[in-house]
Amino acid sequence: MGKNKKYNRSVYQSLAVITQFGINMLVPIFLCSFAGLFLDRKLGTAFWFVLLFFVGALAGFRNIFILARKIYEGEKKDENQT
Repeated sequence: MGKNKKYNRSVYQSLAVITQFGINMLVPIFLCSFAGLFLDRKLGTAFWFVLLFFVGALAGFRNIFILARKIYEGEKKDENQT
């Protein structure tokens, strides 16, 4: 029984991490894209959307990198303690 609970906890933790990765990637892209779309409509231009989309993508990749580094460092600390 104890092993099954540990397995279930591991699965839920993995799902939470995957969800965090998705949110950390998509939110900056959507926010920057909507800001670019808003600016393009207000200013009558056609480049803000594309520019801010890539800025959002870079911000998302940065967020993913930081999150992955924190998770990896946490796993290293756990291994050293046992």
